[in-house]
Amino acid sequence: MHPTRFLTGITTSGTPHLGNYVGSIRPSVRASQAPDVESYYFLADYHALIKIDEPARIQRSTLEIAASWLACGLDPQRVVFYRQSDVPEIPELTWFLTCVTGKGVLNRAHAYKAAVDKNTAANADPDADVNVGLFMYPVLMGADILMFNAHKVPVGRDQVQHIEMARDMANSFNHRYGEHFVPPQAVIEESVATLPGLDGRKMSKSYDNTIPLFAPREQLKKLIAGIKTDSRAPGEAKDTEGSALFQIYQAFASEAETQALRQAYANGIAWGEAKDLLFERIDREIAPMRDAYEALIHNPERIEAILQKGAAKARQISMPFMGRLRQAVGLRSLVGATADVTRTKTSKAAVAAFKQYREKDGQFYFKLVGAQGDVLLQSRAYASPQVAGQRIAQLQQQGDTALRALANELEPLDAAAHAAVAATLADMAAANA
Repeated sequence: MHPTRFLTGITTSGTPHLGNYVGSIRPSVRASQAPDVESYYFLADYHALIKIDEPARIQRSTLEIAASWLACGLDPQRVVFYRQSDVPEIPELTWFLTCVTGKGVLNRAHAYKAAVDKNTAANADPDADVNVGLFMYPVLMGADILMFNAHKVPVGRDQVQHIEMARDMANSFNHRYGEHFVPPQAVIEESVATLPGLDGRKMSKSYDNTIPLFAPREQLKKLIAGIKTDSRAPGEAKDTEGSALFQIYQAFASEAETQALRQAYANGIAWGEAKDLLFERIDREIAPMRDAYEALIHNPERIEAILQKGAAKARQISMPFMGRLRQAVGLRSLVGATADVTRTKTSKAAVAAFKQYREKDGQFYFKLVGAQGDVLLQSRAYASPQVAGQRIAQLQQQGDTALRALANELEPLDAAAHAAVAATLADMAAANA
């Protein structure tokens, strides 16, 4: 079985904060260490251009975020770690996806709707100060994900809509041009999906309520001391529900530590004491990585070299894949164009087809059915329809190479049957070219 592909990125618009760490960096680094995972991590500098027009800020943020990933344990030898703008196939794919995505879908995107609602409330033009980059943000994010056919995308709950949109884009493209994309799934850690900031709202650079991930120890302590709490005095029972301080602690603490603080809330712990507990718990986890971060931040040449190697790895995948997508949509050489134009729908209809289905055992299967209805190829069972769909796409794209690679997942074929299936796959590819 092929490994599960994880993909995630952080926009290079500011200094990484604790919300980035618990919601993205930490779970992603842990996931990258699993033996059955293929990981893609990127610095989303194209996304930063939507709202940042300060070149030096984007450059500095790129350095800080790259150093943060590496200091937190990301191993560039195990993963594909790259800068978004170093992979030019991503904006090209964005255009392809734009052409199969309805405007109405983008009208419903949370960020765009929020901007429109704000303008409407102020009796301004609904699209005042809304650039097309903001409107198109979900399509660029879809291209980030679909370029590498990621299965899983770790996100905060507020980003789930974008993953659903990426699934829609994948299905829309596949419906028009054949199976090329894997519809991705969002992965959320429920307890840390969205970390509150100093004022209780979501920790976000746009709210200016963040706690920098690698703030010096004294600055970290001062920032935590400024977390918003209510006016309950020492000795008064306090609510954990809605407490930003408690939620941040929970994101770092073990279950036993969390329960101990919950009980301390009920017993009336003083806010100052609770903040000291939070500071010590966070610093215990972050301090060992802080020194590594400082060393990296003062050696940008090393980080740049790592990113260039990562871009080369990424483009080994993106360039041939984009070549196949160009062929699929009709951006092709003119050689053989006459034959393509004169090929009739009847001849296409005569080509075999894949059928994917679910049996009573709850497992998923596919078969290759010939033009006369005869079964040429039969798969074995898969636990999910996504995997079955991926195997179909692999056979469609790679033909005999995939047929040999997937032999253990298919019902046995003798030499003659194998040759017949390989020829059929080649005919299918030619018909869909």
